[in-house]
Amino acid sequence: MIVKYQKFRNEIAKAVKKFRELDKNEIIRVISHLDADGICACSILIHALNLENRRYSISIIPQLTENVIQEYVNEEYRIYFFTDLGSGQLEQISKHLKHRTIFVLDHHQYNQEYELPDNIIHINPHSHEIDGNSEISGSGVVYLFSTMLNHKVENLAHIAIIGAIGDIQEKDGFGGINKEILDKALALNRLRMKKGVRWFGAETKPLHKLLAYSTDPYIPDVSGSPSRAIQFLKNLEIMPKIDNRWRFFRDLTEDEKQRLISAIIIKRSNEQEPEDILGFKYILPDEQEASPTRNAREFSTLLNACGRLDKASLGIGTCLNDKKIKQKAIACLKDYKREIVNAMRWYEDNLSSKHIIKHDKFQIINARDNIRPSIIGTIASILSNSPELAEGTYIMTMAQQYDGYTKVSLRVSGSGENDLRVLIKEITDKAGGEAGGHKNAAGAIIPTDNEQEFINTALRILNQYSIEEVIANS
Repeated sequence: MIVKYQKFRNEIAKAVKKFRELDKNEIIRVISHLDADGICACSILIHALNLENRRYSISIIPQLTENVIQEYVNEEYRIYFFTDLGSGQLEQISKHLKHRTIFVLDHHQYNQEYELPDNIIHINPHSHEIDGNSEISGSGVVYLFSTMLNHKVENLAHIAIIGAIGDIQEKDGFGGINKEILDKALALNRLRMKKGVRWFGAETKPLHKLLAYSTDPYIPDVSGSPSRAIQFLKNLEIMPKIDNRWRFFRDLTEDEKQRLISAIIIKRSNEQEPEDILGFKYILPDEQEASPTRNAREFSTLLNACGRLDKASLGIGTCLNDKKIKQKAIACLKDYKREIVNAMRWYEDNLSSKHIIKHDKFQIINARDNIRPSIIGTIASILSNSPELAEGTYIMTMAQQYDGYTKVSLRVSGSGENDLRVLIKEITDKAGGEAGGHKNAAGAIIPTDNEQEFINTALRILNQYSIEEVIANS
């Protein structure tokens, strides 16, 4: 084993030993992030706590700000776990939660110069030069901790992989510790892995809709139109419907699948990588075929839906395989899709309004109270994947919360070279607010009263970044 990985595991083993020494009668306070990775992390930890007969209280939150941390000051809990968040707020946690034992299990970048007080046990891969953006997710960190606490947690290896997929850590396979966790999930037959078309919705959408709604990969002259998708299939002598029933991709013969894949690659011949429609599929063999929990990518979207519609408990129940809760979570996914459609409709209807600023190299979209703040990051991600955007175009979205603050999300189309976390921090340092996130997906919380100053500052800085990129590429 590579030395840095062994050192990381040794540090986790020390944290587990520290936890075992604590009073077993204490109720554990668990606080996690509301996205798929955060819900997976929380699910894995509470499974471990259940096996250890430990009591706990859970909160799933959209972000950890100083105001949120202050709310915990008056609680009577003595042991706290922060999962998939907390690394960026170590100073605030230390300031407000003294005299508690704090475990922070996270994978986000943080200020490594800050000296931790003795009451905080901080487990983060970046401490050992392990890339938390690609080698291990928040749920992966929790998985390592939890399996050392109780080896039976190994049977949730697939949940850690779903969390990593939700955090976009799968790039035609996994590397680092993620690969080790994947191998465990495969060995336990909790996942099966095969090469195929990397479509989202392949388990749940009829074939013509799968093609029509495909944006990643984008299929020229097909994506965006169910009627064109049907004609495309007929031209290939692939019948989209048999016996008055729409066909799914799984219904095709191997010959039909090969004809379809070849035709799509030809359609995409002008793209830089026309064959990138192929990738790995991660199938959960214990799940029903037509269920969105069958495919790990769709499973992660379902968890995102639960978290972002304030129903994270349904996501946790689904991860822990509660059959009744799983059905409620699947229904929640339909509501989530409706929210996304409504948000995208608002965007399209307001393209010429003052609330959307369009530039050759960036867009700033201030949805105010027209889009849920919990899905504004999803909208930024969808827009950044648009085939109409030039590589390296920044997308900044904003939506107002109910507490006097505004949620900001920042994404970039294609494989932008700049660290978005650094970029958003540069803006908040000048305009106010708290920033965090990853290299390729970052965000901030700002006072709503300060929106215009924030936008003005963002305009200056994004414009400067754009000029620098043009110069660098010329």
